[in-house]
Amino acid sequence: MMTDPVADMLARIRNAHMREKKTVEVPSSKFKAAILSALEREGYIRGYDIQDDASHQKKFIVQLKYFNGRPVIRDLKRISKPSVQIYTSLSEMKPVANGLGSAILSTSLGVLSDREARDRKVGGKILLTVK
Repeated sequence: MMTDPVADMLARIRNAHMREKKTVEVPSSKFKAAILSALEREGYIRGYDIQDDASHQKKFIVQLKYFNGRPVIRDLKRISKPSVQIYTSLSEMKPVANGLGSAILSTSLGVLSDREARDRKVGGKILLTVK
């Protein structure tokens, strides 16, 4: 049993980047799909596909993105964990890496990047930061 599936997904992405892999397999869930969609909208990954394996369990094939041979994602950090939840309001939201990074938030409107949350004027739980 996995206690934090989102942290597992982030670790798989980090490890695949270190090994310069083009894709990485991640067990699927709706919440992870929402996070991957936010990362894709922000341009940190090329995309992801859903695939069934022999045991009929769905998994995502995440296509990683590189620029000049270096990973686009330099730092991927989990903020809210199952034991500690970190919330932010619209007025308290600070830019990540002076605006060069993004935060992914779980809001009442779904999983959004910090830029999308500011545009829609909502706050929420900070799931992770990406630089």
